[in-house]
Amino acid sequence: MDLIVSYFPTYSEKGVYTATTPNGVKVELLTTEQEVLTAQVFKTIVDPFVGRISYIKVLSGTLASDSNVVNGNNGKPEKISQIFIIKGKHQTAVGKLFTGDIGALTKLQNTSTNDTLCEKGKLLSADPIVFTEPLYGQAVFPKTKNDEDKLSNGLNRLQEEDPTFKVVNNKETKETIMYGIGDQHLDVIVNKLKNKFKADVTLADPKITYRETITKTAVGEGRHKKQSGGHGQFGHVFVEFAPNPDVEEMEFHEKVFGGAVPKQYFPAVETGLRESTIEGTLANYKMVNVKTTLLDGKYHDVDSSEMAFKLAARLAFKDAMSKCHPILLEPIMNVTIRVPDEYTGTIIGDLNKRRGAIMGMTPDENDQIIEAQVPMGEMARYSVELRSMTQGLGTYTIEMDRYDPVPDSIAKRIIEQAQQK
Repeated sequence: MDLIVSYFPTYSEKGVYTATTPNGVKVELLTTEQEVLTAQVFKTIVDPFVGRISYIKVLSGTLASDSNVVNGNNGKPEKISQIFIIKGKHQTAVGKLFTGDIGALTKLQNTSTNDTLCEKGKLLSADPIVFTEPLYGQAVFPKTKNDEDKLSNGLNRLQEEDPTFKVVNNKETKETIMYGIGDQHLDVIVNKLKNKFKADVTLADPKITYRETITKTAVGEGRHKKQSGGHGQFGHVFVEFAPNPDVEEMEFHEKVFGGAVPKQYFPAVETGLRESTIEGTLANYKMVNVKTTLLDGKYHDVDSSEMAFKLAARLAFKDAMSKCHPILLEPIMNVTIRVPDEYTGTIIGDLNKRRGAIMGMTPDENDQIIEAQVPMGEMARYSVELRSMTQGLGTYTIEMDRYDPVPDSIAKRIIEQAQQK
């Protein structure tokens, strides 16, 4: 500590630093107390008792308590009531912070991490801190019903204080997925949920959003007939199902001649077919790339109804699927990996084991940028494993590209697991 005090430069010795105006113009500011105020929030903590605590560093000028400032990023005003200097768990109230000082503010209403506080009429924003993109995801489930509300509140609060943590509600799989930068990070989050917010949770690998499609054209027949007291139910349809690789969502057409099915029942048939494609027949995944055509049918003047034709359409779907040779599709991801040269061989070998295809390699100084396409199902723990393979020096980004057929051996396992569930 003595060495740091003696030999490390103070922040004011930096001389100048660059900030940005709301118009995107770069300006140079002196790192002195006489300069206009800019103070950047670099960390936010949400305390269950105190509320939000914003840690700031004064980059230029002076920040005083009981003053009014403006958020340079969104233009909203903030009232500075009290300023604290934090030493461990102790908070010491001070009247001012000078250039280079680090302190804490409470109860800021419109300011979050990376925002800059400045004077009214002199809006400026400091260069934002670039945080690691959270890519390691785990589905989170409350252990009991009592934990459910606490979990939602805790996740929202933790997102506020940690830019490398995000939560996504997957509507398709009905899972809440937490993303962090590794398994240790998510372990810390789970402990915070338990200790700070009294929410007990369990984690599991998130479900992969597979798809189903058909490979052959076939006609399905659906006949719904039910007789009970009073009006019965009657609907009879013949629907052709054909592969439609260019359009993801189901297309509906009709080629009915001679009024075999009255026009008022066409929407009911379409609704029945759309509802059927939400869960396919192989493993209950959404069915895509299908073109349906209503060819023929029968109706009854008294007993036919929209519900009857909707149910008949569902029966036609089930009938056709046994003839259409449905297959599973898996999401293929574009992955860009940056690693030091000496790890290139290890990474390429690992990608091959994951059924990946190398699309290109670009040298950049002492690093290699590897572009590949890999099935999403093989990338669940990649952030953890990449760190292990490269001693923490490798980074990557990932984004969705397309869906491809799943190899038969893997598809068989996925279908068996779905049937067990």
